[in-house]
Amino acid sequence: MTEFSPLLERVRFAVFDFDGVFTDNRVWVNERGEESLAFSRSDGLGLRRLDEVGIRYLIVSLEKNPIVGARAKKLEVDCLQGVDDKLSVVRERARDLGVTLEDTAFVGNDINDAACLRAVGIPVVPADAWPEVRPLAQWVLSRPGGNGCVREFCDAVWEAQRA
Repeated sequence: MTEFSPLLERVRFAVFDFDGVFTDNRVWVNERGEESLAFSRSDGLGLRRLDEVGIRYLIVSLEKNPIVGARAKKLEVDCLQGVDDKLSVVRERARDLGVTLEDTAFVGNDINDAACLRAVGIPVVPADAWPEVRPLAQWVLSRPGGNGCVREFCDAVWEAQRA
């Protein structure tokens, strides 16, 4: 249990940014111009824990990148890419699920996530989130993006919902 357990008991829908949350926000490019990213395998197990407690979730990414789609497919996560207006998507999906924004969590790390972090009831950022968005979070995770922050969030929600 964490000090955020009362907050996390309310989560019914969780939305994740991709770059800087599932990744450490770095990209490797080889001599052919092909990109590579690194991920924490533990995040996938964390998402399964959300399944166990009935939490719906979604990845929303500004960038359209085949690596994002491949990782989301492997994790069996609904993923929308190339989304300029993330907040409209979050509102629409929450409404479709019958969930209020107050009971929606958003995990984001940068200024293009600010509108979502302001709008939801459970705004969360990784430990290494951009300084401009850190004050918008109710919870700053102890782990940085790409290094288990998704797992940290999911485990805490799972624990709070099971209590």
